[in-house]
Parts: sequence; C-alpha cells; structure tokens
Amino acid sequence: MRMNSKGQVTIPAELRHKHHLHEGDELEVIEDGETLRIVRVQHSETRGQRWAREHRGSATTGMSTDELMELLRGE
Repeated sequence: MRMNSKGQVTIPAELRHKHHLHEGDELEVIEDGETLRIVRVQHSETRGQRWAREHRGSATTGMSTDELMELLRGE
C-alpha cells in the first residue's frame, strides 16, 4: 500500500471485507513503538445505525395506519 500526498492510505478490499469495515466506519491509528495499528473506534455507530439516523423521519405517505397494515399484511 502507498500513502498519497494527503497522508491517506487505502485498506485493501480483502482486508476490509475480512474485518467488516465499511465506508464511514470510525478508525483510529495508534502508535505502538515502531508500529502503527489501525483499530476500529469503540462505541462508534454501526453502518445500520448511521443509515437509520440519516433516514429517520424521511418516510412520507398519504396512507393511514390501517391502509398500511392492510398493504403489509394483506388484510
């Protein structure tokens, strides 16, 4: 891997998949002697939590609760 002029590196796709890393995940670089470690920030939002927060309150419908229940349950 090579660092660009902004100090950024790309984590190879194979490692991102293996360690379940996704766009927006918070990571931290920790200096450990002569070694740099990349670790996931504890207690950061998961991808699903970020999606839910970003989309909360954005659903719109002109249907009533009863109409939605009929649509979903086929009642």
